[in-house]
Amino acid sequence: MKRYFIPALALTLAATPALARDDLGIFESWGAFRDPGVPRCYAIAMPDKPRGAKVDYQAYADVGHWPKRALRNQVHFRLSKRLAANAAIRLRVDKQDFVLRGSGGDAWAADRRMDAGIVAAVRSGKAMRVRARAADGREINDYYPLPGAASAIDAAALGCARTG
Repeated sequence: MKRYFIPALALTLAATPALARDDLGIFESWGAFRDPGVPRCYAIAMPDKPRGAKVDYQAYADVGHWPKRALRNQVHFRLSKRLAANAAIRLRVDKQDFVLRGSGGDAWAADRRMDAGIVAAVRSGKAMRVRARAADGREINDYYPLPGAASAIDAAALGCARTG
């Protein structure tokens, strides 16, 4: 597994100093952060880097907590490429499959029940992959290792328990 996540995430966060974030911890290839101004907390990871593929966006997966909105464990994906119109977006966590909704370069669970199912699968899973058809006709194929995800999700939940 590639482990370029921590330096890449640190560079991304350093490039955006106006966005105040508290580091809640780095767990394998996942990080947990709190943005007290919103407030929100989230676990986040970047996918393994695709080989030779042109990307439109810096892809990431996150599980967010928004205490003022009473939202916990909201799953979101920033895809590496812009989605084709009406593209089916499929998430596979080990052997469990989910059909996401999305537009542009983003994808989400269809509802809170699906968020809960995805988070449960992620907590015990080894890897997840998001696949869809990109606007340029190529396949989006973003792969995420899951070691550390459960700890990062827990750290984010605890971080927002103190701000809610």
